[in-house]
Amino acid sequence: MSAPAADSHGRFVSYLRLSVTDRCNLRCSYCWSCHNMRFLQHGDILTYEEMLECIGAASELGISKIRLTGGEPFVRKGVMGFIEAIRRDHPAMDVRLTTNATLLEGVPRCLAELGVRRINISLDTLDPETFLRITGRDFFGRVRTAIDDCLEAGLRVKVNAVAMRGVNDHELGAFLDLARALPIDLRFIEHMPMGDAVPWNPAEFWSAEDILVEASRLAELEPLERDKESSGPARVFSIKGGAGRLGLISPLSNHFCGTCNRLRITADGRLRTCLFSDTEYRLRPALRGRGACRGRLARIMRRALKTKPVGVELLRARKLGAPVALRRMQAIGG
Repeated sequence: MSAPAADSHGRFVSYLRLSVTDRCNLRCSYCWSCHNMRFLQHGDILTYEEMLECIGAASELGISKIRLTGGEPFVRKGVMGFIEAIRRDHPAMDVRLTTNATLLEGVPRCLAELGVRRINISLDTLDPETFLRITGRDFFGRVRTAIDDCLEAGLRVKVNAVAMRGVNDHELGAFLDLARALPIDLRFIEHMPMGDAVPWNPAEFWSAEDILVEASRLAELEPLERDKESSGPARVFSIKGGAGRLGLISPLSNHFCGTCNRLRITADGRLRTCLFSDTEYRLRPALRGRGACRGRLARIMRRALKTKPVGVELLRARKLGAPVALRRMQAIGG
């Protein structure tokens, strides 16, 4: 594995988010829109073999951590075999997943046996009726069981909740109780307008600072130093008397672009250097065209990295309430 490559702003890249599919079995209100919804055709999605080539090229840039995302990664057939192949071909790679956990029955122990140590589970509410209203599916019980199963298998669990005023803000106390009882990282993520034509209501915006003020009334919190092992964007707080921790991710109100260390590859093989930039670099020709090779992929990635923008500068140029990216999050990859 090579030393990490740097962009023109001196930020070193060490983290790749790879979307294995744009499909999802939930219909979350903040992600799904019936307007102009289309999924990728089978031939447009990278094969697992092509994804392995992308991971190999990323490794040449010094990337040491990969997160598999979607859509929902477990709706794609063969994803466990793909994880096994990553661990076989890149044993030093830190492999992680983000999932809605509705399809994890019997999976956590297998992940642990493959060497996966961390998993992020999306859960915006602890109320089954609200879960049904947000996601369009009556799967709350599956997700709650999956959290326990992952912990029992020895996986480190982060529970990600999109913070929404009038939707789940009244559940803050219940979420904190969950983090007191279980050794999880509970993370609230500011709601962003992601994707053209996806519904966005500014009144639902619940800032990280407001969450912190309200959480401090409900629990004794102590800020922790940034976890150098994960180097993520969350500000993390211990909860006195609790087994877990509280994390706050603030992409809109308090950006973390100065320390961004990631690249994204979509399921159709497009490289994105910034979540907030719609500039994409096509990798499929380097995978399927004449002269396709890993070295060519790595060169494309290096050139793209040199023009990696500072996302907050793009956000400031957009109108208030405009989507931060034209692609939906489910199509970008988590």
